[in-house]
This record gives sequence, C-alpha cells and structure tokens, in this order.
Amino acid sequence: MTSTNTTKTDPVPAAPTGQPVRSASGSGLMQIFGGNLRQYGMLGALIVLALFFQIVSGGKMLTPSNAQNILNGNSYVLILAIGMLFVIITGQIDLAPGSVAAVVGICTALSINYWGFPWWAGILFGLLIGILIGAWQGAWLAFVGVPGFITTLAGQMLFRGLDQYIGKASAQPAPDEIEYIGGGYLPEWGPNTYMNNSTLLLGMLAIVLIVVMEFRRRARVTKAGGTPVPLWAAIVRLAVMAVALGYLTWLFGSGRPGTSFPVTGVILVSLVLIYNFIATRTTLGRGVYAVGGNKAAAALTGISVKKIYFLTMTNMSFLAAVAAIMFLGRSTSTGPSDGVGWELDAIAAVFIGGAAVSGGIGTVTGSLIGGLVMAVLNNGLYLLGVGSDMTQIIKGLVLLIAVAFDLYSKAQGKPSIIGALMRGLNPKAVEAELTGALPSRDAGNPLWAVLSFLVFPVGLVLWALWRKDRPNSARQARNGVVAALVVGLFVGVVGLFIALAQTTGLNS
Repeated sequence: MTSTNTTKTDPVPAAPTGQPVRSASGSGLMQIFGGNLRQYGMLGALIVLALFFQIVSGGKMLTPSNAQNILNGNSYVLILAIGMLFVIITGQIDLAPGSVAAVVGICTALSINYWGFPWWAGILFGLLIGILIGAWQGAWLAFVGVPGFITTLAGQMLFRGLDQYIGKASAQPAPDEIEYIGGGYLPEWGPNTYMNNSTLLLGMLAIVLIVVMEFRRRARVTKAGGTPVPLWAAIVRLAVMAVALGYLTWLFGSGRPGTSFPVTGVILVSLVLIYNFIATRTTLGRGVYAVGGNKAAAALTGISVKKIYFLTMTNMSFLAAVAAIMFLGRSTSTGPSDGVGWELDAIAAVFIGGAAVSGGIGTVTGSLIGGLVMAVLNNGLYLLGVGSDMTQIIKGLVLLIAVAFDLYSKAQGKPSIIGALMRGLNPKAVEAELTGALPSRDAGNPLWAVLSFLVFPVGLVLWALWRKDRPNSARQARNGVVAALVVGLFVGVVGLFIALAQTTGLNS
C-alpha cells in the first residue's frame, strides 16, 4: 500500500525485482485498492456468482432469510477452513476434522445429558477433547515423523469408529443454550428503527473500525517515512467498503421479526479477526509461513519446525471442536452422519481462496471468501432445484478448475488466480514484465485460452491464424481448445453413466 519517497530527479520509483514497472501515479484502481487488485479477484467472483443466482432464481438469493441460512448453514465449514489454512500453509493436510467434530459433538451431548454437566462445562469438555485429539495427531506428525496425510487418514478412521462406538447410532439432543449458539440471532432492543438494533450497531461499529484502521495505517506509513496512497483514493475505498457493509447490515437486519445477524456469524467474524492477526502480526504466524515456504531454511533461522507442526495440527482439531458445537446447536441433536465430508469442503475452500498446493501461500480472508463461494454455489444450485448429484459434480469441477488456473497463473509468474486474468487485461504490465524478450503482440495472453475454452471453435480459428506469426498466442488458444475437449469428454462420460443408471433402474 505504500511507496518509497522519490526525489525530483527520479519521478518513477524503481520496481522490486521481478515486478512490473509502474508509473508513480499508478492507475486509479491500483491506488484505490492498495496497489494489489489480485486480492480482490475472488471477492469479485463471489459477488458475480451471487448476482447471477439472484437473477436466475427470480430474486431468491439476496433475501434476508436466505442470507441468514447461508451463514448459519456454512459457518462451521468456514471455521474449519481457517484451521485447514494453517495446516496447508505448512505443506501438510488434515483429513480428520469431520471425524474429530463427530466425536466432540457426541461427547459434549453425553456429558450434558448423562453426566450432569452444565451446558457451559459441556462446551469446555468438548473443546478439551478436540485439543487432546489435535495434540495426539500433532505428536505423531511432529515427533514421530509420520506424514500428516497418513496421520490424519488414520485419525479419520479411528475417530469415526470411536464416534460410532460412543454414540451407538443414537441421537443425543442439544440443550437450549447450545441451540442458541448454533442457530440463534442477535437480540432486539431499543427503539423501532425498522431493523434489528443489534445488527445495526454491529454494522456501524464495523464501519467505524475500518475508518479508524485506515487512518492509523496512513499515520504509520507517514511516520515510517513512506508516502501513503492519495487521500482521495483512501476515501473512495472507505466509501465502497462502507456501502458494502451498510448493505449487509440492512440485509441481515431487515428480516422477519425474531431474526437478525446469526450468533454463528459473530463467532466466525471474531475467529477471522483473531486468526488474521495471528497470521500477519505474530511470530507464530510468520513461522507457519516460513515452514511452508522452506522448511530447511526456517529451521536454520531458529524456527522450531516440530513446534509449528504440533501447534497447527492441535489448532485444527480445536477449531473442529468449535465447529462441532456450533453444528450441534444448529441441528439440535447428534447423529451418525455428523462431520461426514466436512474436511473436503474445508480443503476446497482453502484452495479456492488462493492457497498454494505446495504450501507457504494463503490468507485467512481468502479462505473465508473461498468458503463463501462454495456456500453460495451450493445455495444457488439448491434454489434452482439442481439435485445433490449434479451439485457435487459442479463443485468438483469448480475446485479442479480453480486449482488448475492457480497453478497456471503461478507458472506465468503471478501468485494468484486473478493474476492470470490481470495479465490478460493489462497488456502494458505484460510488456513491462517481458522486458523486450518477446514482441508485445505475442505475449501469450491467457485471455485467448479462456475465450477458446468457452467457445472452442473460435480457438481453432485463432490457432490457425496465429500459429506461424504469433506462436505464443496460438499456443494459448490451443490450450483452451484442449481444455474444452477434455471437459466435454468428461461430461460425456458422466452422461453415459447417468444413462446406464436410468436404464438399469439404479436411478429410479
């Protein structure tokens, strides 16, 4: 967000190594959004997706009740995604959070219903169970050396069996207090404002907070001798964020009487703020990124790799316990299918949010947005009446394409999915990056690959026209055509299986 001071004889500051050279003034959008449009790419995709379903569903998506249902029904997965992010950043994976959540849920319910624990003691007991399980798995990874994939795969089976053994396939009810935590809303109070006053106050506090943080950031930059973004750009950015928060405040606060911003949303926002601070402002957070980036180099700098592994795995199971208690309140009782597939949804949210498969890259906010993308996709397909089978197919394709574009954009020298799109939409930046290595008209614009994927006959034409004098652009068009053919083949195979299922009566 900052730029270094320059003298009158050097109006354009030198760009960091490997970065495109930009003018001192920069584009308006770059100044407004802090000089890094890539971080807003997935947020833009989320907005576009929500607007698309709002249109095709006849206005059913962006309603107060539906927004509350999306947040209440997916908050536990979003919380799992926070913990999974830290595990994936270290280069590991955790396949057991769903099973851990199932064990915590049944233990919490039994401790209250059969052992006479108060509801708050039952919650503390469940959180303790989650921490102990996380410590168990973290010890196998950190101190025994069993890879996280194997450790948690074993844990997935072990704790799933333990849940079935403890619960005996019985449904244990949740007390009213836990039901409020998992499915309640902020209370109403004060005068009639035609909105829920708790939600209104929360929205106003959020707007004040972002304004204070922005001006504190500007003060820190100035004190450090840097040059903050122009005041007009900061004001425009704050105005955009204030309008967005104001709309969300109205959306959640104007529902039917008795509803407002969900309690699960308050818990989720609190955890996002806490873990974002840990990831960006603490030694522990920097250690997590260092271990994921280069484990050997991190060890040489004095970072305890074993400690990082142990803490991230323990934290993952702790957040699985939090998610389990919220889900217990949401569903009002335990069940044998609790937690099934949760870890896969969390992993998908993290990768769609921009985390690197190889570790070392990812943000808490990105994982939250990735999880919301999956939640909105689920909800939108449900509103359109799409069956669960096709929903799973679409979600799988979305994850596959998102990670594929992420890997491709990194290969092009960009650290995120939106980076590939920005290369296509900013040819001047491409020219600066190439530094004369290739003609600017043959920079291999990824936009042609996207176009050829969507309309593959166009890609064939572009490849035929450019394969001699513009080989890089022709290669991009060809890649899009190949991708379209592969996806078409996959859809054809799925259609064949569906036809066979209908013919044999398996789908009747």
